[in-house]
Amino acid sequence: MGDFNLALVIVAIVVCILVFIFNVYLLVNYQHPDDANQAYFPKFVVVLGLSVAAISILMLPADVANRQACRHSIYNGACNLTLPMKDLWLAVYILDAVLVFFVIPFAMFYYEGDQEKSVGKRIKSALLWVVTTAIVCGLLLGILYGLIGKVDFTVMHLSSTTTSFPSTWDFSSSQQCIGGTHQCSAYSASASSEKTWTMRTTFPEYVVALATIVGSVLFAIFGGVGIACLPLGLIFAFIRRPKAVITRSQYIKEATELGKKAREMKKAADNLRQEEKSGSKGRKWRKNVKAVEKELLQLEEDVKLLEEMYPQGEKAETSWAMTILGYLAKLVLGILGLIVSVAWVAHIVIYLLINPPLSPFLNEVFIKLDDIWGLLGTAAFAFFCFYLLLAVIAGAMMLGLRLVFITIHPMKWGATLMNSFLFNVGLILLCSISVIQFCSTAFAYYAQATAAQEIFGHTLQSLRGIRYLYKYNVFQIAFVCLAGLTFVYYAAFGWRRRKPSGRFQLST
Repeated sequence: MGDFNLALVIVAIVVCILVFIFNVYLLVNYQHPDDANQAYFPKFVVVLGLSVAAISILMLPADVANRQACRHSIYNGACNLTLPMKDLWLAVYILDAVLVFFVIPFAMFYYEGDQEKSVGKRIKSALLWVVTTAIVCGLLLGILYGLIGKVDFTVMHLSSTTTSFPSTWDFSSSQQCIGGTHQCSAYSASASSEKTWTMRTTFPEYVVALATIVGSVLFAIFGGVGIACLPLGLIFAFIRRPKAVITRSQYIKEATELGKKAREMKKAADNLRQEEKSGSKGRKWRKNVKAVEKELLQLEEDVKLLEEMYPQGEKAETSWAMTILGYLAKLVLGILGLIVSVAWVAHIVIYLLINPPLSPFLNEVFIKLDDIWGLLGTAAFAFFCFYLLLAVIAGAMMLGLRLVFITIHPMKWGATLMNSFLFNVGLILLCSISVIQFCSTAFAYYAQATAAQEIFGHTLQSLRGIRYLYKYNVFQIAFVCLAGLTFVYYAAFGWRRRKPSGRFQLST
């Protein structure tokens, strides 16, 4: 342990233990009663996946702290009191990719397998799907790595002569080099001095890079939508809140309508189950299943809203008071979230999209917070990274409710099935790589000279075939545009109370 920062190692171990305990707590309280005392392997995958995602986000602040251990060294290699962050990054993200593309799909296929089959047959069926996926992914990765697995660095070719050490130096704007005939100034260098330095990247770095591209597409879509709908959804939930308790006759009328709707949903679900057993699981069947899932989710929300509008029992007044306080809490959290979301979008525009940047903005905020207290800036930095992950989940839920081709996997306290858990964990893991890459770019001034900068800043942005996506800020522009469109959508329609849907029928 003599070569490492002992204090940082102790903090890292304690944080990992706390993250594991917190994820077990989430699993126990969010799981559906039907999954109690069973589905142990999917539960293990859920806890492991959530832990890896949380630790990967926290590794960027740890990387910054690790760099600060050598702040007085001329270069990082001159200090040996550091953790091997680059190796840790690659290990975590290789584990991330294995979980996303192999372990989680296996767990989902196993969990969703026919319960009437034996455990061996369910494992065999899940393995068949995963092995096929592994072969296809392995061949694709190998071919791409062999053909274009290289990085192209653009460099300036500068040169100067040598001479005896003079007693005085005579340099000016016209005399910048020793000898005067060589090109040694990058600022005044001609375009012909630009050269491309090509080298092959390592295979682990290439796997991380491709996984980042896949995650960046999802991150730009879900994150861009979620960065706006996460706070605005809370604010407009307060605006659409029930203003007063309804009468008993109104309650009976609404409850009768919901009961009729529930019977229609049950009949539709029974018909779909019969079609599944008969083997007719075509495109129309899948479309109807998604329609039933969405209608069921809306029905549950309507039932919850009705219960809020007509509290019953001996503690009805207390229940109504808690409902009001809950909506007030949503308003406060929504306003705070809106501040964070606006800060994120403003930072992206000011620091990333405008060249040269107008201001370091949040980078300076974190640095000043570090000056106040060593871990204050690091904590704020980690909070902004975690907020992006929450935005991704919020965006996926919003689009899932409105787009047919996106499957809904809601997370509900005490009512979340393992397949929904696994889906959301896979989404979080896939987007966590992109969140780290995005944060290391957005906060490059604060996180400079870190191992994350080396992997996600230099190698990834110079990788052949995808470098132009980062050179022209494609993902950042898509993120900001979707955030703006979502804000306009909520401004136009978010204040409206959703009307109950009519009679539900399956498409024929």
